[in-house]
Amino acid sequence: MTDETAAASPPQNVSFLGLGTMGGAMARHLGHAGHNLTIYNRSPARAEAWQAANPGIKVRVATSPAEAADGADAVITCVGNDDDLADVVLSPNGAFSTLRRGALYIDHTTVSARIARQIAVEGRDKELLCVDAPVTGGQSGAEGGTLAIMCGGSAKAVDAARLILSAYAKRVVHVGKSGAGQTAKMANQMCIAGAIAGLSEAIRFAQIAHLDLDKVFEAISGGAAQSWQMDNRFHTMAKDEFDFGFAVDWMRKDLGLAMDEARNLGASVPVTALVDQFYVDVQAMGYGREDTSALIRRLPHRKGKA
Repeated sequence: MTDETAAASPPQNVSFLGLGTMGGAMARHLGHAGHNLTIYNRSPARAEAWQAANPGIKVRVATSPAEAADGADAVITCVGNDDDLADVVLSPNGAFSTLRRGALYIDHTTVSARIARQIAVEGRDKELLCVDAPVTGGQSGAEGGTLAIMCGGSAKAVDAARLILSAYAKRVVHVGKSGAGQTAKMANQMCIAGAIAGLSEAIRFAQIAHLDLDKVFEAISGGAAQSWQMDNRFHTMAKDEFDFGFAVDWMRKDLGLAMDEARNLGASVPVTALVDQFYVDVQAMGYGREDTSALIRRLPHRKGKA
């Protein structure tokens, strides 16, 4: 197989644990792909809401991770943080307590590389195929089925995962052994944070200089300054619109993971640390639930004549 997604998977018994903005969309794609789907969410109301919003998908609703994993060919998790993941996977009533020997386990949560490696070790006794598979592409990518996924684990495990991931990913890349997917996601978040910080300053600079922002975008977006953030957030940031999914609070969690791992590795990440502190300012202003492009809010906004 290549690093592109595989052909559509034949139907499997797939259990999806965690139906937030990202997980709910991915589960929906699995249902539309024809898999025999079981869902679980720690808040039962969210599972009920998902079922009501997707009446065309036949689904079994489990009352615990253990029940969800019982009889599954594959279990997929997309929860909040390390503690949440440990609870739904490794607790006495977690997914690993009932998941059959040799089954596939995929985690889409952005967590520490440490817990990804721990889960892989816990899965060895049951010969589970464990893949840490954080995603990038945001809410729009999840909704559109165009996510990019970075995978850590054995080649056998990642190849098995491709068949399922093809339902909602346009790119699946095997980056290394267990934990490598999470480490690659940290690098991804570091890149995004730096790009947003630079874009924020550039927009405010152009506004204060009374430049025509449409002309500025036209001039610089086709050259070396171009980025996904510029193409998708330049105009919305200039208009103070920040309702695009991935929140400042979650970015701070991710940058914290990256800085912790950097300390473990002895890597220097001064720009990441600086931008993280900028996000602290945004949280203190009360904008922690707005999307990451709200970083521009911390910069003085002086309106002048055109």
